[in-house]
Amino acid sequence: MPSAAPPAKLLVIACGALAHEIVRLQKLNGWGQIDLQCVDAELHNKPKLIPQKLRSVIDENRSEYEHIFIGYGDCGTGGEIDRIIEQEAANGQTNIERLPGAHCYSFYAGEEQFNQLAEQELGTFYLTDFLVEHFDRLMVKGLKLDKHPHLRHQYFANYRLVVYLSQRFDSGLVNKAKAAAEYLGLGFSHVHSGYGDLENGLQKQVLKFI
Repeated sequence: MPSAAPPAKLLVIACGALAHEIVRLQKLNGWGQIDLQCVDAELHNKPKLIPQKLRSVIDENRSEYEHIFIGYGDCGTGGEIDRIIEQEAANGQTNIERLPGAHCYSFYAGEEQFNQLAEQELGTFYLTDFLVEHFDRLMVKGLKLDKHPHLRHQYFANYRLVVYLSQRFDSGLVNKAKAAAEYLGLGFSHVHSGYGDLENGLQKQVLKFI
């Protein structure tokens, strides 16, 4: 009988909000070692559901890959993603890691720059390319601001500033980000972060298989 096929190299399980960016980085860098599975970006507003979904995807793919990389920061899960990784390690699965940082804003900007931005204005609401492109669906309709405009003040009363952390140079997205800030009644600042630790983190994973 023929021997079983060896495990594939690297699975990245990522938030759907990172899908476009990861695919773009794959093409730019020629990372053929990566298989990508994305979790619904709608969970951005329901972080408590993220760990359960990640657990399910890991269970389905554990035996098929040499290494699994989780394309999430902590992302509002209260340390649950790290606990999943710790549980896997306790069971002998030491080949699972995640992106550094608390959320996509910190790993895009880098921890040091993000902390500086946060210190400059604690009441900051952050946007990325994905959130700008899908602001209406995820924020306006997702938070039901279209049906209940009064909620806008309740949700954003403690915010003063929108900081758009852009991954691409795109004047159209900058204009959309400005419009989003205006809709929320907040000030606006644009910082081009590039892909930050998302690119760096994926690069480190890929290098393990060269």
